[in-house]
Amino acid sequence: MNEIKVLVVDDDRNICELIGLYLKKEGFTVYYAYDGEEAIERFKEISPQIVLLDIMLPKIDGIGVCRTIRGESNVPIIMITAKGETFDKVLGLEMGADDYIVKPFETKELAARIKAVMRRYDSKPDDGGKEVDYPELHISLENYELTIDGITMEIPPKELELLYFLASHPNKVFTREQLLEEVWDFDYYGDSRTVDVHVKRLREKLEGKEHTWALKTVWGVGYKFEVK
Repeated sequence: MNEIKVLVVDDDRNICELIGLYLKKEGFTVYYAYDGEEAIERFKEISPQIVLLDIMLPKIDGIGVCRTIRGESNVPIIMITAKGETFDKVLGLEMGADDYIVKPFETKELAARIKAVMRRYDSKPDDGGKEVDYPELHISLENYELTIDGITMEIPPKELELLYFLASHPNKVFTREQLLEEVWDFDYYGDSRTVDVHVKRLREKLEGKEHTWALKTVWGVGYKFEVK
């Protein structure tokens, strides 16, 4: 396995040490930051392939750190939340996080989450390519690019993967649970609100840009990419 640098951000040094010990055994290279300001500095310094980011941090909270990172990078971010912080989970996803995990968690589960995110992030197209085209819309998983009306849009990997999957199955309705399995992998431990948040963020980017296609809600069922 190629070196994968993980930045672990948590003000609890014991948690950082526990996570680090396990991830090192799994072959990851682990770096630490213990407050929001240090997290941003370390991120710029080491350019990690993935960030594990606690929400409750001194100086700058995890939401602020996530927002800053997203301003310059699409690197995968997994938010670490305390049990019951539902609002913070949703807000973290809205700021561009790819996933979240709730304390307390098993280190084995965390390693599985990281590997799943990295598989999606590093996935390469097969011989047929991984691109979808509609009038004024181009989605590429090879370059992780979204182009609308000839303009390349900034978009986190998970949003792009969700849009690509739906656009690859025009006019087919998928439930939230099906989307979790297909886009977040079968071993994803999240809930349906994760899908809703990502769809909301996609709609904000697509607003006013739809032509013969649109991202639609099928009430009581799920979502579809509608082609007229």
